[in-house]
Parts: sequence; structure tokens; C-alpha cells
Amino acid sequence: MTEQKPTCLADYAPPAFLVDRVALTFRLAPTGAEVDAVLQIRPNPAAAAGQDLWLDGRALELVSASLDGQRLSGDLCAQTEDGLRVPARHLPVGPFTWTCTTRIDPAENTALEGLYMSKGMYCTQCEAEGFRKITYFPDRPDVMAVYTVRIQGDVPVMLSNGNPVDRGEGYAVWHDPWPKPSYLFALVAGDLRSTTDRFVTASGREVALAIWVRDGDEARCAYALDALKRSMRWDEAAYGREYDLDVFNIVAVDDFNMGAMENKGLNIFNSKFVLADVDTATDTDFANIETIIAHEYFHNWTGNRVTCRDWFQLSLKEGLTVFRDQQFSADMRSAAVERIGNVRALRAAQFPEDAGPLAHPVRPSAYVEINNFYTATVYEKGAELIRMLRSLVGPAAYRDALDLYFARHDGQACTIEDWLAAFEDSAGIDLSQFKLWYAQAGTPRLTVSEDWDGANYRLAFRQSTPQTQGQTEKQSLVIPIAYALLATDGRTLVEPRIYALTSEHAELEFALPERPVASILRGFSAPVILERTQSEADRRLLMRHDSDPFCRWEAGQGLARSAIFARCAGADSAGAAWLDAAADMALDERLDPAYRALALGLPDEDGLAAELALLGQVPDPQIIYESRRSIHSDLAGLLRPKLADMLKRLETDRPYRPDAAQTGQRALSGVLLWLSALAEPEAETCRSTYQAANNMTERLAALSALVACGKGDAELRDFAMRWTHDRLVMDKWFSLQAGRLPPNRALAVARQLAKHQSFDWKNPNRFRALVGAFARNIAAFHAKDGGGYAFVAEWVARLDPVNPQTAARLLGAFESWQRYDATRQSLIRSALKQIAARRDLSRNSREIVERMLNA
Repeated sequence: MTEQKPTCLADYAPPAFLVDRVALTFRLAPTGAEVDAVLQIRPNPAAAAGQDLWLDGRALELVSASLDGQRLSGDLCAQTEDGLRVPARHLPVGPFTWTCTTRIDPAENTALEGLYMSKGMYCTQCEAEGFRKITYFPDRPDVMAVYTVRIQGDVPVMLSNGNPVDRGEGYAVWHDPWPKPSYLFALVAGDLRSTTDRFVTASGREVALAIWVRDGDEARCAYALDALKRSMRWDEAAYGREYDLDVFNIVAVDDFNMGAMENKGLNIFNSKFVLADVDTATDTDFANIETIIAHEYFHNWTGNRVTCRDWFQLSLKEGLTVFRDQQFSADMRSAAVERIGNVRALRAAQFPEDAGPLAHPVRPSAYVEINNFYTATVYEKGAELIRMLRSLVGPAAYRDALDLYFARHDGQACTIEDWLAAFEDSAGIDLSQFKLWYAQAGTPRLTVSEDWDGANYRLAFRQSTPQTQGQTEKQSLVIPIAYALLATDGRTLVEPRIYALTSEHAELEFALPERPVASILRGFSAPVILERTQSEADRRLLMRHDSDPFCRWEAGQGLARSAIFARCAGADSAGAAWLDAAADMALDERLDPAYRALALGLPDEDGLAAELALLGQVPDPQIIYESRRSIHSDLAGLLRPKLADMLKRLETDRPYRPDAAQTGQRALSGVLLWLSALAEPEAETCRSTYQAANNMTERLAALSALVACGKGDAELRDFAMRWTHDRLVMDKWFSLQAGRLPPNRALAVARQLAKHQSFDWKNPNRFRALVGAFARNIAAFHAKDGGGYAFVAEWVARLDPVNPQTAARLLGAFESWQRYDATRQSLIRSALKQIAARRDLSRNSREIVERMLNA
């Protein structure tokens, strides 16, 4: 077994050589495709002189190579499994031309990195290190070049980065005038159809827009195209960023490891984040398409025009761009609902990451396999750091700092230090302490205590960050705490403000004539765990009267958590405060329906387990599932006389639109259907809704409620017959059963589905729809007999040799193993050891497994 040597931030050195221009010629064929590469290379004046030329390359057949036209023989260059080296003594003193031809087999590339085939379509994925599977190249982000690409083949559509400059029978030529790193290279070729439009920029330039899909999918592109145009307009207005090429192409690909990729001028998307219509897509699908289209487009400036110097700086482009897409979605939809959704996603994915053996800083200090660091910490926590910066300096100063950042670094590969320097110089602040957020792993805990003596109110804050692997000493961070003080009748006693906590402990004092109720961490102003003692009365007051939508929702979640924990401890009737407050909000038609839907939701099972662990208890996933279910059943009973009328009032005869207003109505309707399924022995309301639905959102909401109650077998059969030929809809069918079935049935059904003729386990979407969804069915996955662990481990081991990226990401399901009882811990360790024992285990999976086992 080859030792996995880490790459370390401390070892960064500038590239020995820079590449100014790249000319690529692709002669496409499923097997034996050939790539000619001509690189104009020069020594880097910022690097030490006299170094060897190192070109990265993996799984390549080198046909020929030459230097300034002189063919290189074996004694002039040395090949390894990771690349090719030309000793310094054989290199010219100044600039030179490197030429090589490589041969690759796209059809055999099941890892979906580099150039591969998806159902007859040629496509690429080069981030992070896929370009080295195409040709020999210094494949690192700080080597930026201008590309010209010629594609030759017997397919009708051939696309690459930049602008089209020539096309003829069997070939097409593309030129990208903007220097870019190799990870942004893209090529797509195949029998594709396009949906087109145009966009006129703020300066009056016309841009041709096109979405390319397989034959038959054209009718499902309209929403994605509209989202693209709205994204372009929003970026001009909000950030002053204008698009910079003559064309913008998007391609939908069925086999894709990620959601999408921001390649310059040619964004490649997972089909599920492009294709949508009323019959096949849910409101959630439409919202995801809108967000991800925006995210990838926004990368044109935050990632492409200004990129990262090395992969340790990944959050420089991803955290910033996630924050930008969150801003966009908040402007397009309900800002309050979007913010709560952001926080829920952070807590569900990133907080467990911070608390487990895979914890790492937003800017890691070392990695073995860079693909393992496309994480919630880098993306979602990284976005929270941008949000905190904006709240600390204010919106106007934030915009000024961004303008300075773009002006300074356009066309450059940058670092977190470059980013923070733009704020320091523009806003005149010192961010040396704030920078710790990028270096320290773990979720800080903010402890709040209160005291009122009848005339003065004291609000005390204390921060601490638990130890994480490799970081035992933690320093105090800058924590912006947004707060306000309310009277017990809901009046505002102290207007909203922000206090920046910079020390371990601080205390604020207010002279007040009455005891206040503190609204703390408004808008979730920092990614911390808030620890405070609060009475039911105070929580109910905040739930009813707080002007901050997040804190209002959070108060309700606090009541719900207390009720669930009490039921976990055996208090079967606990929860009256949450039930009464939730019922009141359900009936309050003055509130946004989408917000009412959130108020009726309960904390997720994994988050509840994490909180019990923080409280020093050993969580039992089955008991959590049952306690949570019993609370919702009681709410269903409380609302049962009104459910039919509430559902009726949410009906509309307007044509379906995936806009914020209708989406909110259907979200609330979906929650009420779930409550109806719990309240009705035969779930008549859900069955009739399923049959009568005229859109996928309502149909799937009814089916989901039935499945979660174990009552939907007939409807599942009907659904499969209706949609058996639609790959994206069938993903929903697999996911619904694996993820929503009660824990006593989920594993048996998942094993049956794994034998289904439609289960194409080599397709990442289908694999995630079954195995990934089951791993998120917490009570089923954590069944005490270990069957859930064995099922997931078996599939990780099977997929790993075929697609290491997707396999390694699924291993994250095991990351919280240390919080559970000894029996479950032993079963998980056994499953992980079986995976680790495989001699052919990929670098991706081995790094994850070993970090877990060594925790």
C-alpha cells in the first residue's frame, strides 16, 4: 500500500514555470481519443531558477513529446504514474514550446474526472485535478493561460470555453481570451439540442445564451434560462459585475459527480439542476435550479476572473460565491425563509463535520486528496464568514471592499490574505483576529447569562471552541452578536444592534424599568452554538412577538427540542407549550405560508442527536424518531378538525408557478398533508391529493406523507408506472422509499431496490438517490443490529473502484459515530475497518476512513 503523503499549505512555493498560451486539438473517439497540446512556457521570475519542468499527468498514454520541436526520448524525460519530469539541464534558458500528444479512453473513465462519456456525450470535469487526465500540464490554480481549442469528431455539437472562432465539417474552434487555470477548462461534444435566448448587458453588449440538452429535454429548460438572465441582471445591480464574453453556454449532463461546474463560458450541470417542468419537478427542484444557476454564473467573477492561488484557498471562491447566491435567492424569494433554510443546511451538514473526526478549518492546513475538501465547512461555513464580514463593516463598506478586491486582483490567483486586505484597506479595520475563523476548526459555543435586579439588566457572553483533531488550543474569535431587548408584552426596549465579542468574556449593562426578554443572535449573525437557559414563557413570547424571523423560528425550535427531549426521557405528555404555539401559528393567516410551514416543522433527528451529545447524553436514534413522531402526531390530533378547511383555503385555480408566493402555499399544504396522514387511519386526504394533483410538488408531498406512514405501497407502484422512463423523476422514487420509510421497513426495501432493474449504481444521481438517501434515514441507518452500516459500507466498497469521489463523500454518513453507544460504535468501526482493509481502496476513501478510525 502506497503511503498517502499530505500536501501542506506551509510548503507552498510559486510554480517554477508559467504557461502563457495553450493550444489543444482533440480527436474524439470513445476509445483511443488523442489530444495534441502545445504550451508556450516561460520560467517564473518569482520562483527559484534552475528547476526541473514538472507536468502533472495521470492515466495517460504518451504518444510523443517535444521541446522547441526536438522530440524527447526516454533519457530526456522521466514518466511516473503522477506526471512527467524534464531535468533542468535539458531546458532552454528562456521561454520555450512544449508539445505532446496523449491518448485516453473516455468511455472507460467511470470516475467522471477529465474527459469522459455520458450516454454518448463527451464531457469534462477538471476541478480539482481532472485536467491532468487529459494531457500533461502544470495542473495547479496559479498557472493561468489563454486557451485555443480545436475539436474534431463525428458529432454535430462541439463546445469549449470562450467564444467560437471557426467551425466546419467535423470540427469547431474556440478561443477564450481570459487567462484561466486548467481546472476551468471544459469541453462538451455530442448530439445535443439547444434552447436559446439573448441578454443585453448594462453597457449594451449582446450575449448569446444557450442551454444544451439531450434530444427530448428541450421543453424543460425555460426556467433555467430565465434564472440565468435574472442572475446576470442581479450581479450587475448588486455587485457591478458584467459578463465578459460573446456567448454563455450551459450543458445538462446525466452523469456528474457534483451539482455543476463554473467553467469559463461553458457551465456544465448535473441534469437535475437544469431540467424542470410542472409535471416532473417540485418547487424544491425549481428553487435549487435557480440557486445553482446563479452560483455558477456568479463564479465568473468570484472564481474565474479572480481565482484561488492554491486549493487551500478554496473557500475564497466557494464561500464567497455561496454567500452571493444566498443573497440572490433572498432577493428572489422570502428573505426570512431563505435565511432559515441556510441555517438549517449549515446545522445539518457543517456542524456535525465540525464536531467529528473530519473537522477542518475553512482554510485547511493539509490534505491528502483535495476532492475530500469540497465540504460544508469550505462552502457553507465559508459563506457565514463573508456574512459576518458584511455585518461588521456594513453593506456600503462591503460593496466598496468588493470593488477594491476586483480592481486589485482581476486576472490573478489570490489568497485569503488578499481578500481580507481589501477590507482592511477599504474600511480601515484590523482583521487579524477575524482571520482566525479561517484557521480554527470547530463550532464555537456562545454561552449567554442574564441578570436583572429590578433596575439594571446585565447580559453576559462567554465564548469557547472545543478541541478538534490536531488543534487542542483555541483562541478567542470575533463574534458579531446581533441582539435586541423586548418587553414581556412584545414592545421593544432596546433596538436591534450588533455587539462584536472579541474576548473570551464580556458583559453589557442596561438601565431598564422592567425585565427584558433578550432576542440574541438575530438573523443567525454568527455560526455558533448558542447556549442559554430560557423559560417556556420567554420562548413563547419570542415565538409570537420577535420582529426577527430567525429568532422567532428559533424560539419555536427551542420549545420543540425541549418537548422531544422530555419525551425521550419518558415524559409522554410533554410539549404542550410548543403544540399550542405551533397550532396558533398554523392558523395565523397574517403570516407567510412558507414561514408557517417552517414553524410547524420539528428539529431534524441528526441535529437532535448532536444536541443530546452536547448535553452529555448518549442519543438513541430510534427513541428520537419515536419521540419526534409522537409530537407531530399530537399536533395532528390538535389540528385535525381544521385540517380540511386549512388545506381548502390553500388551493388555487391559478396556473402553476414556482414563484415565492405559490411555493409557500404548497410548502404549508405539504406539512398539512403530513399531519393529515398522521391523523387519518386510512390517510384519505393524502390518497385523494395524490390522485388529483396537477403538479409534481403536490403529488410528491402526498406520496411522501403516505410513505412516511407506511401506507403508500399502491401509490408507489402507480408512480413507478407513470414515470419509469423519466430518469430524474425515478430518482425521486428511489430516494423517497430509502429516505422516508419507517425504520422497521427502510433497510429491507433499500436492499430490494438495489436489485431493481432501474438501479444504475454507476450513475451518481441514482446511487445517491438510494444509498445516500438511506444513510440520511437516521433511525434506519443507525439500527442497533448494524444492518444499516453494513448496507452502506457494502456499497461504498463496491463503488469506490469505479467512482472514488462519490464513494468517499458517502462515507460522511459515519462521521458522527463517536456520539453513540458502545454497541453502535463497535459496529461502525467494524464496517470502517472492512473498507480500510481493501488493498485497492482509493486515496479519496482511504483518507476519510483513516481519519475516522484514528479519531
